[in-house]
Amino acid sequence: MSNDQALIDRFNRRVTYLRMSVTDRCDFRCVYCMSEDMTFLPKASVLTLEELAHIGSTFVELGVQKIRLTGGEPLVRRDVMSLVTELGRLEGLKELTMTTNGSQLVKLAQPLRAAGLSRLNVSLDSLIPERFRELTRTGDLQQVLSGIDAAKAAGFPSIKLNAVIMKGRNEDEVLDLVRFVLSKGLDLSFIEEMPLGAITEHDRASVYVSSEALRQLITSEYQLQPMLQQTALGGPSRYWRIPGHESRIGFISPHSENFCATCNRVRLTVEGRLLLCLGNEHSIDLREIVRQYPNDRAALKAAIVASMDVKPERHHFDLDDEPQIVRFMNMTGG
Repeated sequence: MSNDQALIDRFNRRVTYLRMSVTDRCDFRCVYCMSEDMTFLPKASVLTLEELAHIGSTFVELGVQKIRLTGGEPLVRRDVMSLVTELGRLEGLKELTMTTNGSQLVKLAQPLRAAGLSRLNVSLDSLIPERFRELTRTGDLQQVLSGIDAAKAAGFPSIKLNAVIMKGRNEDEVLDLVRFVLSKGLDLSFIEEMPLGAITEHDRASVYVSSEALRQLITSEYQLQPMLQQTALGGPSRYWRIPGHESRIGFISPHSENFCATCNRVRLTVEGRLLLCLGNEHSIDLREIVRQYPNDRAALKAAIVASMDVKPERHHFDLDDEPQIVRFMNMTGG
C-alpha cells in the first residue's frame, strides 16, 4: 500500500478499524438506542450485501485490519451470513467481529464461527428477566443467555458483554454482571450512555453514571489492576483485570474519559454514510459513489482516502443540552 493511500488523518491517527452497520432494524427496542415506535429505512436506501462487501474489501486494501459488523441487530438482516463469509475470506483482515443482542446466536453462533467471525460482543444490560424486558422492551433474557452459551460452545476465543449502566435502572447489578462474566470466562465493558437521538423514555443527565463511579463500586468487592497492554487493534474500551481471573473488565467513557486522541476507527451506516466520528456529523456519502461507479474501486479508494481530511479531532457530548446528533444508535452502528 503506497503512503499516499494510507488512512491517516490530519492529527496523524491511522485508521485501521471499520465499524460497518448492516441494518438499521432490530428485534429489540432498547431504551437508550431507539424510540419505541421507529420508522426504518426503505430498502432502496440501504446498501446491498454486495455493496457492503465491496466497501469492506476496499477498506482492507487501504490498511484496515479490523471490521466489526453492527446494526441495529446484524443477525436479523436476511442472508447476512453471505457477507460474513465474504469478509471472512479477505487477506489482510486480522479480525472480523460482530456486536449483537444475542437473540439469534442459538442458531447462528456455529455458522458465524465457521464463516470466519473471530470475536463477539453481546449487549446485556440486566440479568433480571423482568428488567431485561423493560430495558429492551421486547427482549427475552433466557434466549440471550442461551445464545451466549451457544457462542461459547462454538469455540469463539473471545466473547465480551457490553452493559450500558443507568442510575436507578440497573446500577445495582454492576457486581452481579462482574460475577457473571468471571463465572463464565467472558469479558465485560461498562458503557456510559451516549446522547444520540432524541428520546423521551428517560432523562439522560439524571441516569448518568461515570466509569470512575463504577470502578469504585467494583473495588468494594474486587481488586482491579489496570492492563498496561491494551488490545493491539484498539477500541474505546480501557481494560482492567481481577487477579486470579482471565476476564477483562473494560470501561467505555465518552463523557468522563475522552478517548479521541487514539481514535483509529470510522463507521459506515447502512445507508452508506461514512461517519468520521461517532459524536459528530462529519461524513461522506459512499453509497453515491458505489452506485454511480459500481466497478470502479479506484474512485471508492480516492473518496475514502480524501475523507481522512474531514475526520474531526474529537467529539463533544453535553448531557444537559438537547442532543446535537439526531440519529439514533441503530442508524450509527455503535
